[in-house]
Amino acid sequence: MIAESGHYALVLALGLALIQSTVPILGARWRDVALMNVARSTAIAQLLFVAASFAALVTLHVSSDFSVVNVVENSHSMKPLLYKITGVWGNHEGSMLLWVSILALFGGLVAIFGNNLPISLRAHVLAVQAWIASAFYLFILLTSNPFLRIANPPMEGRDLNPVLQDIGLAVHPPMLYLGYVGFSISFSFAIAALIEGRIDAAWARWVRPWTLIAWIFLTTGIAMGSYWAYYSLGWGGWWFWDPVENASLMPWLAGTALLHSLVVMEKRNALKVWTILLSILAFSLSLLGTFLVRSGVLTSVHAFANDPRRGVFILLILCVFIGGSLSLYVFRASSLKQGGLFAPISREGALVLNNLLLTTACATVFVGTLYPLALEVMTGEKISVGAPFFNLTFGPLFVPLLIALPFGPLLAWKRGDLLGAAQRLTVAGVVALIGLALVMAWTFGGSTLAPLAVGLALFVIVGALVDIVERIGLFRLPLGIAAGRARGLPRSAWGTMLAHAGVGIALIGIVCETSWNSENIRTMKPGDVTNIAGYGLKLESVTPRQGPNYREMAAKFSVLVGGRVIATMLPSKRNFTTRSATTTEAALLSRGASQLYISLGDIAPDGSVAVRIYHKPLVLLIWFGPVLMALGGVLSLSDRRLRVGAPKPAKSYRGLQAAE
Repeated sequence: MIAESGHYALVLALGLALIQSTVPILGARWRDVALMNVARSTAIAQLLFVAASFAALVTLHVSSDFSVVNVVENSHSMKPLLYKITGVWGNHEGSMLLWVSILALFGGLVAIFGNNLPISLRAHVLAVQAWIASAFYLFILLTSNPFLRIANPPMEGRDLNPVLQDIGLAVHPPMLYLGYVGFSISFSFAIAALIEGRIDAAWARWVRPWTLIAWIFLTTGIAMGSYWAYYSLGWGGWWFWDPVENASLMPWLAGTALLHSLVVMEKRNALKVWTILLSILAFSLSLLGTFLVRSGVLTSVHAFANDPRRGVFILLILCVFIGGSLSLYVFRASSLKQGGLFAPISREGALVLNNLLLTTACATVFVGTLYPLALEVMTGEKISVGAPFFNLTFGPLFVPLLIALPFGPLLAWKRGDLLGAAQRLTVAGVVALIGLALVMAWTFGGSTLAPLAVGLALFVIVGALVDIVERIGLFRLPLGIAAGRARGLPRSAWGTMLAHAGVGIALIGIVCETSWNSENIRTMKPGDVTNIAGYGLKLESVTPRQGPNYREMAAKFSVLVGGRVIATMLPSKRNFTTRSATTTEAALLSRGASQLYISLGDIAPDGSVAVRIYHKPLVLLIWFGPVLMALGGVLSLSDRRLRVGAPKPAKSYRGLQAAE
C-alpha cells in the first residue's frame, strides 16, 4: 500500500496545485481576501502531500520493495543504506519527484514566511508557482510515475548505476535542484509584478533573499558536482564543458547578474525592466537544463532519460512557460515606470557592466551548447563544440569583469569617482604586480598568460579586502575604533567581500591546476617505484577485496619524500556484477591545497597494472573559492535588512492598492 499511498498523495497534490493556480487569481481580480488566502493554505497542504509522496518512495527503496519498477531498476538488497536513499534521486522518475518536492517546498516557505507581502502579490506569486507545479505533476503522473508496480516481482534489483554510488550523489543533486528550482520564486515574483503592473524597491527587497538562497545552493551544487566528477570518474579533470555542466552554469550566470541587478533596484529603484527580464531568464535556463537532461537529446553521465515522449512533454512545458512569460514581458514591460537615473561612472554603472558581461558570457555558453544540437536537427550533421571554443570566448569576457570587480564597491551611488577608486586600489595593484613578477620568475620561459591570470586574481582578492579596510578605517583610525566599526558593518558587506575574494581564489586554483600540473602514465608491478613532482610512489601490492555489492582490486601505494614514507594511497577498480559495470576509485592525498591523484587502469594477467598519476598544485582552491562565495551569500542572507524583509508599504501605497 505504500506505493499506492505515494501515488495518491501526488494526485492530491496536483488537485491542490490546480486550485492554488486559479482561485487566488480570481480572488485578486475580485478583491476577495478570503479567496486570495486560499493560496497560502493550499501551498502548505500541497507541500505536505508531496513530502508524503517522496517519503513513500524513500521507504520503498530502503525496504527493497521489488514489486515497484523504480526500485527494481535502481536498487539492490545488498546496497548500503546511504545509497538506497540516494538511489531515490539517482534515476529519472525519482529525481523528478525530488524536483517537484523542492518546488512545493519553496512555495510552502513563501506561504509561511510571506506575511509581510501585500496579499494580492502573495496570491499571484503562489498562483504562478502552482502553474509550474501543475505542469510537472502532470509530467510525472503521465510519463514518469515512480510508483508503477511490476506484475511478477524479481527476487533482486538491477542496482543503481555504479558511477552514482558515491557520497557526492547524496548531496550534489539536491543542492543543484535547490538552486534550479529556487529561481522559480524569482520567476513567480516577476510574473506577479507583470500581472499587477507594479514593481518597486520593496519588490526587490522581497525577491532578493529568495534569489540569494537559490544562488547559494546552485553555487554549492555546481562546486560539489565538479569535485565529484574530479575524484569519482577517474579522469583527473574538474570541468569538461559537458553540455549538462553548461546547463547548470547558464542559470548560475543569469542568477549572479540578477542578484547584482536587484541591489541596484533596491537601492536606486532603477533597472526595473532589466531585473524582471533576468528573473524570467534565470528560471527559463533552469527549465532548459531540465529539458537537456531529461529529454534524451544528450548523452552524458548526468543524463537520465532517453524517451522522446518525455522530451516532447518537457519541450511543451518550456514553450508554455518561457514563451508565455516572455510574451507577457513584451506586453506589460512598457507600462512599468523607470526609476532613478545615474552616471555611467557610479556603483550602478559598475553593476550594469557586471550584468552585461555576465549575460554575454551566458549567451556564449548558450550558443556553444545548443548550436550543435540545432545543427544536427536541421542538417543531420554532428559536430562537437568543446573546451577550445569556450576557453577562447568565455575566458576573455571574464577578464574585464574581474578587472572591474574591485572597483564597484568603492564607487559611490549615482555618481562615482573612478580616479579616487583607482587610488584606493593602489595596494591591490602593487600586490598583483609583485605576484605577477614572482610567478614569472618561478616559471621563467613558460606561459605568460598564467602569471597574468594569477596577478589578476590577486588584484581581485586584495581589492575585496580594500573595500572592508576603507569602510572600517583600518590603519587610519585607532584599532579599537576600527574594531567597533567592523562589528557595526552590515553582514552583507562582509558577504560581498567573501564572495568577490572567492572568485579570485578559485581563479588561482584554475590557473595553477591547468598550467603546472604534472602527469605520469605507466604500467607498474608490485615493488616498482615512479617519481612525480618530487614525490616517489611505490606500488606495494594489488589485492582483491569484496564489497557489499561489488568486488574490487585495490592497489596500495607508499608515498615517499626523501626516501621516507609519509602516507599510503589506495586506488581501486570495482566490478559491479549486477550491472556488469566497472568503476575507477581514485586515491587522493592532499598536501596543503595541492593533491596527488592516482587512478588505476586495466590489470594485466601478469599482475602489472596501468597507473595514471597526477600532481595538481593548489587544485583545492578551485573548490575552496566557490565555498567561500557560498559562505559570503549566507552572510549576506543573515543581514538584518534581508531577514526583516521589506518595510510595510506606505499608507498611500496601501490606499492605492485597496482602490485598485
